[in-house]
Amino acid sequence: MNCRVKICGITNVEDALMACRHGADALGFVFYAKSPRYVSPEVANDIVAQLPPFVTPVALFVDADESLITKVVTANSRWMIQFHGSETEAECSGYQRPYMKALRVKEGDDIASLTDQYPTASAILLDAYKAGVPGGTGEVFNWSLIPASLSKPLVLAGGLTVENVEQAVKQVAPYAVDVSGGVELSKGLKSESKVQEFISGAKRGQ
Repeated sequence: MNCRVKICGITNVEDALMACRHGADALGFVFYAKSPRYVSPEVANDIVAQLPPFVTPVALFVDADESLITKVVTANSRWMIQFHGSETEAECSGYQRPYMKALRVKEGDDIASLTDQYPTASAILLDAYKAGVPGGTGEVFNWSLIPASLSKPLVLAGGLTVENVEQAVKQVAPYAVDVSGGVELSKGLKSESKVQEFISGAKRGQ
């Protein structure tokens, strides 16, 4: 299976186009004001307008107001949405856009049952659980907690790096992998060499 790669936390057009050159399938833009990788709707949509075809822009929200989500996604028809808070199925499905729901994994979770709560999702993203932090922890969770089969395509996140992505893909066989901090020079600025190595590692692992 071809493992896709999403580079998240894009804040500028140079990093966006660089990631595309190296084969990124999707780019993530964070619309969560407390994140150091936050980007404004105006800047993000300017970047999205410059992306090559077949690269999916993903708008990440954490329990955001409907007005913010609408402002972002109505500016460009290419947007997919990533809900990273406590949003319900009804809230996620209300925008008539493809979306994925992030679940923060901890010991004892019934991941299959949680996934089934979002029947209209295009994919489920699994991230590491850390109390009080909605995502971007840079921590790896126990991949053995992931069921052998889920009702939705799996996007694996949480502490992925150049060093562990190949093993992650071999062990979990996800539909896609998602990285942010693991390919950065500093928060919000990507390292070209790490982006290239990460994508190469994901492809080797499949």
